[in-house]
Amino acid sequence: MKSAVVIENCQDKVAIKQEHINLIEKTVLECLMREKIDIPCEVSVTIVDDERIRQINNEYRKVDKPTDVLSFPIADFYEGYLESDLGDCDLDRGLLLLGDIVLSAERAVEQAEQYGHSLEREIAFLICHSMLHLLGYDHMNECQERLMFDKQENILACMGIVRK
Repeated sequence: MKSAVVIENCQDKVAIKQEHINLIEKTVLECLMREKIDIPCEVSVTIVDDERIRQINNEYRKVDKPTDVLSFPIADFYEGYLESDLGDCDLDRGLLLLGDIVLSAERAVEQAEQYGHSLEREIAFLICHSMLHLLGYDHMNECQERLMFDKQENILACMGIVRK
């Protein structure tokens, strides 16, 4: 059994092409491989607009403004190690439910323009960042931030996606 990436585009403000969908799936799977997660997992990615991510951000984080990406872990990971999968499995398919990612397509476009790189690079960066959160990484202090950002850059470089 291999891991599954469920992707749903719930916005119509940014044209999401099949190549973007393929990139999202590739990035999720690359993160799992590079982090040596050999348990078949399911990751859900929902693409939304700024207004919807603002609503979700306000509801779950009490921050009433749009953001680029949100991560909602289901399985309990800490820095790449599964601490508990109690109740976090799809028993019918034998998949560990890793978590949900919500990506703002509008924010990805804005940030790609702001940083002077492609939309594809921004999408891969945001998905990679969010995947590392699902795998228990954070950036609450300088040491954690360095570890997480180094992993991000390494994963993206392995995919051939580098800063220009």
